[in-house]
Amino acid sequence: MPSTRREFLQTGAAAVACASLPRLAADAAEPKASDALPLVDTHQHLWDLDKFTLPWLKDAKELAKNHVTKDYLEAAQGLNVAKAIYMEVDVDPRQQLVEAEHLADICRDPKNLTVAAVISGRPSSDGFREYISRFKGSKVVKGIRQVLHGESTKAGYCLAPGFVKGIQLLGELGLSFDLCMRPGELGDGVKLVEQCSGTRFIVDHCGNCDLAAFKGASSDDSAKKKTDQWKRDMAAFAKQERVMCKISGIVAQLKKGQWSADELAGPIEFCLDAFGPDRVMFGSDWPVCTLAASYRQWVEALREIVSGSKLESRRKLFHDNAVKFYGLG
Repeated sequence: MPSTRREFLQTGAAAVACASLPRLAADAAEPKASDALPLVDTHQHLWDLDKFTLPWLKDAKELAKNHVTKDYLEAAQGLNVAKAIYMEVDVDPRQQLVEAEHLADICRDPKNLTVAAVISGRPSSDGFREYISRFKGSKVVKGIRQVLHGESTKAGYCLAPGFVKGIQLLGELGLSFDLCMRPGELGDGVKLVEQCSGTRFIVDHCGNCDLAAFKGASSDDSAKKKTDQWKRDMAAFAKQERVMCKISGIVAQLKKGQWSADELAGPIEFCLDAFGPDRVMFGSDWPVCTLAASYRQWVEALREIVSGSKLESRRKLFHDNAVKFYGLG
């Protein structure tokens, strides 16, 4: 069994003793227990193109249609999703406040699973303090994200003084920041975290691990170099107690109908081991995940990957850690 799985499966000293266990061996008496666990989806996207403009959809034709609450409920049916947290969708910056207000309305509707939101923001912008300060103490808005992996975003952008100051402000307001970055620039994210001691962070999508490089690392020097750097950077994030890792997103790199859980297992296991059972959270990344997998297929793949772990660890991954981190009650 890979060492990346061991610490997640068996916390503490027992991990060493179980190093030789075969995959899925632990908790053999309850192999289906995770199927009944309630899920908190920490990475749910919704967009109504009649209301909002998403410039990036011009390069993602498969996703260029409405994905609203009723569609999400249909996709999640039968998976025991208890609550969902909306993740910003990189709307036209002029629509950011309207997006936040729209999500507040959705979250207040008891018929919806969506109970909280991570909204869009530009931490380095001149008006960021005024924009974000209105959400201090909000029961709905839990954090901010600005996607950092877009082609127009230069390497090192998140280390500009104005950006750092904006992220520090989030900590003062009790809000978190989601790091969604190119894998080769995770080191910049680590430096940002080190400069913002009062702010909590979430690394999205397992640090956007390059699955092709991870798979080829054993035979290709370039792939090995990329993978080793990703591992070092994720391990550096994991040393910071204020950083969570979101187990989400990477399935979208694969080809629809041509993948298996084993192709995802290595990076996921590494993250679970590095961050430990108390600092990992499940996210669907729906509907972006549908580029390769349905909501159900992604959940079932992750359940398979962690099916040998302790029930307590699975419960934390799928539910408890998100409830605690976001104060969902």
